Amino acid sequence: MRTLFRSLTGLIALTCVLPTWSEAAGPVLVIPAADVTLTVTTDLPESAAIKKAGACELTEEGAADVRIVGQLIPAIAEDGTAKKDRFALLAAIPPRAGAEKDRRFRVRPVEASKKDAFHVDDVEQTTLKVSDGGSPVFAYNYRTIDGKHVPDGDHRKYRTGYIHPVWGLDGAVITDDFPQDHFHHHGIFWSWPYIGIDGKEYDSWENRHFQPKYVRWITSQAGLRSAVLAVENGWFLGTRKVMIERVWMRTYKAADDTRVIDLDFFWTPVDRPVSLRGRGGKSYGGLTLRANVWPRKDAIITTPQGATPHVGDSLATSTDLVNTPLPWADISSEFPGGSGRSGVAFMVHPEHPDFPPTWLTRHYGPLCVGWPGIQGKTFEPGKPFWIGYRVLIHKGELDVAALEKQYQGYTAATKTHWEE
Repeated sequence: MRTLFRSLTGLIALTCVLPTWSEAAGPVLVIPAADVTLTVTTDLPESAAIKKAGACELTEEGAADVRIVGQLIPAIAEDGTAKKDRFALLAAIPPRAGAEKDRRFRVRPVEASKKDAFHVDDVEQTTLKVSDGGSPVFAYNYRTIDGKHVPDGDHRKYRTGYIHPVWGLDGAVITDDFPQDHFHHHGIFWSWPYIGIDGKEYDSWENRHFQPKYVRWITSQAGLRSAVLAVENGWFLGTRKVMIERVWMRTYKAADDTRVIDLDFFWTPVDRPVSLRGRGGKSYGGLTLRANVWPRKDAIITTPQGATPHVGDSLATSTDLVNTPLPWADISSEFPGGSGRSGVAFMVHPEHPDFPPTWLTRHYGPLCVGWPGIQGKTFEPGKPFWIGYRVLIHKGELDVAALEKQYQGYTAATKTHWEE
């Protein structure tokens, strides 16, 4: 957790006229030099003079012409709440020719233009939709969504607390919801087939017993170069809350035909232990993507082990992976509404517990991170636990080398630190 909030994405360019300032004041942000854009989220030190959220400017020492617009948001506490009167910096640092080892930046607040900024809109008081200028990025459904074509009485007909749609950079709809082959799949979601409470097992994977219920917004902030949503939900058995769930979603301007959405999850059992366990033999249970692929068979899944196509006529294929430890996996296809092939990858934060977790991949659409896996874990009341991921959206297909380069950029950003 020491570097939990230092992940980062998307190219940031200055779009407003800024006054000059002294490079001698304030702490210095130190970032590893890299040949990819690094996206950073890091808490400001207490010595920083910045005392409010909003836009900020980063100026690089020894390269005064490099000026980058970032964003200041509430800092995140260990339990997923917002720290009072503390802030975190979000920024995307593009590569600079000649930069070696570490790059050093000073940060100060600025007034920034709102032209082409992100927007967050509440749609029918059920969904927050995030847009980048005029282009949709993703939607988070915080209240109940009805699967109109799912039969009445089916426990999979209603759902809440998930991300859908996710749009590609060309407007393609990448995620699916209530697909005919698996009604319970829904966009980007997180649920488990086995949840142990008081000696009994419950299932949120197929919405048999419960699903998260919206409690409150922690923050909703749309800036020039990024947007941040943070929500608190509860897991309820009847009227009794058994788990507090807090989710932070951060997205950035697209750069180099890619866009990033960073996800941080925090759970705290309320008054009794809660156990989580994945499906035996397959390991699913945890963060899951349902890509909009079925019934087509054109998907390519790429992992560090290589790229594989769909084989055969059934949903499952011999090229699928089960219970396989991976740091990342990607699926690409021709998604509805797009102008060509697009893809989306899940990447696991390098400080994720039990790194790397096990996965299930399916060429008909699912990517499933199985954590804590088929052995399961029990979490004690009042003690928060965290997991973190990156969602990388991209045009076309990326090979193993390109995806590994993106993942190394993700991990490099966790080495960001401050010097007084």
